Amino acid sequence: MSEQNKPSWEQETIQKVLLETIKEQRRARRWRIFFRLVVIIVIVIGVWQALGNSDELDEGKKGPQVAVVDFNGVISDETQNYKTVIKGVTAALKDKKTVAVIIRANSPGGSPVYSDIMNTELTRLRKLYPNKPIDVVVEEVCASGCYYASAAANKIYANPSSIVGSIGVIYTGFGATEAMKKLGVDSRLLISGKNKAMGYPFLPENKEQTAMQQQMLDEVHQLFIDAVKRGRGAKLANDPDLFSGRYWIGQDALKLGLIDGYGSVASVARDQYKSENLVDFTPAQDPLDKLTKKLGVTMVDSAKQAVIGSGLSGNMN
Repeated sequence: MSEQNKPSWEQETIQKVLLETIKEQRRARRWRIFFRLVVIIVIVIGVWQALGNSDELDEGKKGPQVAVVDFNGVISDETQNYKTVIKGVTAALKDKKTVAVIIRANSPGGSPVYSDIMNTELTRLRKLYPNKPIDVVVEEVCASGCYYASAAANKIYANPSSIVGSIGVIYTGFGATEAMKKLGVDSRLLISGKNKAMGYPFLPENKEQTAMQQQMLDEVHQLFIDAVKRGRGAKLANDPDLFSGRYWIGQDALKLGLIDGYGSVASVARDQYKSENLVDFTPAQDPLDKLTKKLGVTMVDSAKQAVIGSGLSGNMN
């Protein structure tokens, strides 16, 4: 090759760079394909485990079917948990294989209206399915509105350290009139109806309206008391503090007749219904909610196993 036809060092360098770029692009493409395949495999495994395996509660268990429905969080229109419980209990009772329903309670209470609705519905369902007990098992806490609703159950169980009770009603508010005076702020509230601003914090307290509010609280409290007496009956101890609004730990609640005994979901099903076959009837908030949760758990568990298997996990001493 003549000197004129020889490629210059610049051309050789450009050719090498282009070749390396092409090689790098091919390697990157292969890695992208590899990682995509890994993700697809993980998703397929997760979906298969979520759809193909039994629920974690009844996996490999034997005995009569005992339904479990979770009752969590503050009782309110936002959480809609009272509807979730009623829906789950209804579905469980309709299932011919179900011999009993356990409501697993973890709630500090909430709206007296929705608590009463749940109490009324559970009472109706007990009458409709008299041969299928509806029990409540308290885990950490079942206070106020939660206990209001749970009083309709056949039996209530708890841990000796669980928080139970708080049979009372509360209204919270504040007054800011003195602070407004110091700041030189006036309230220019306009109302039609002399009691329309009852409880308004930027006006001086009105003794007559305060008495009205207290009367309403007392009436709601009496409805609460009536529901507990109706549900618990002669089991309740004659204690002056029983309906005072205070709460107790499980070991004291047992002495007062607020609960029937100690137990977890598993122990109640095993001891009372001779079963380890627990089936979760808690309705998912969204059709894909349960699948998503199970898939997420599966992927997290797979990642943990991968880390442990690689020897990268640490120990806490």
